[in-house]
Amino acid sequence: MTQTYDVIGIGNAIVDVISPSTDTFLDQMGIEKGIMQLIERDRAELLYAAMSERVEAPGGSVANTLAGIGALGLTTAFIGKVKNDALGRFYAQTMEASGTAFPTPPQGVDLPTSRSMIFVSPDGERSMNTYLGAGADLASSDVPEVFAGGGMLFLEGYLFDKPEGKTAFSEAAAKMKAAGGKSTITISDPFCAERHRDDFKRLIAEDMDVAIGNAAEWMTLYETDDLERAIGMAADVCEIVACTRSGHDVWVRSGDTRVTAPVTATKVVDATGAGDQFAAGFLYGLGSGRDLETAARMGVTCAREVIGHIGPRPAEDIKALFAADGLI
Repeated sequence: MTQTYDVIGIGNAIVDVISPSTDTFLDQMGIEKGIMQLIERDRAELLYAAMSERVEAPGGSVANTLAGIGALGLTTAFIGKVKNDALGRFYAQTMEASGTAFPTPPQGVDLPTSRSMIFVSPDGERSMNTYLGAGADLASSDVPEVFAGGGMLFLEGYLFDKPEGKTAFSEAAAKMKAAGGKSTITISDPFCAERHRDDFKRLIAEDMDVAIGNAAEWMTLYETDDLERAIGMAADVCEIVACTRSGHDVWVRSGDTRVTAPVTATKVVDATGAGDQFAAGFLYGLGSGRDLETAARMGVTCAREVIGHIGPRPAEDIKALFAADGLI
């Protein structure tokens, strides 16, 4: 019998290396606060050596979202590329142990497994320095036959930073569409929206059923400082559009339907994974048949939980939090 999955993700398989830091340290190391920067191998080695109190975990935006969805009870699989080195084996084993299938085993490739050095400031803001390594070389030939059951495909914008990633992206979307499933994209970063504007706009209009981004990403993508206009342009061509707004209410559009999910003030310990876990709750809600408002509120609950502790994945019983919030 063929194994089927509720949600299949494809993206950069990145080991997250998380460390506390001060703003002074960021300045000294030339790190721009609060964004994701792509770095080269020698820079990665320098920053890794400078980190204190390192916490390592299998990461990457899509993998973090799948961990959240899996914790809620849906079956998940992650398609990513790692080298058969210590970090790559750690990544594959930890993903499987956490309940997410990893159908692309570590490979004998030249580049080392990808890693992201994440410095967490006292205000909870995270500054990500990502060495793409083997993960960004994922290509169409690496996409396994795991789509027979349909379900939902979840893709990240970061995968577009190399041509190989684009082919893997297209291959997975085509296979999911053929299987009768739905596809979702997360824009990932304003710089991603800037670099890949034409590709993203085409994907959202032609291939995606759901698109998720934050306010800066949507306005960058559609080249406007009017967020309402940007969301409206996306909603004109995509079935479901969600926008997170950095501590403010979340907006969701589907055709003429508008939904707002309230966000309450919460102490931010570590913002790493907030968007990833919003996506987890939102996609869980959609995948389990909830209405748009409930799905959006589930996303808010998941994001609220993850910013309350160090690390990009849930630490509490999320279903218990859903119950406390009146969502189940």
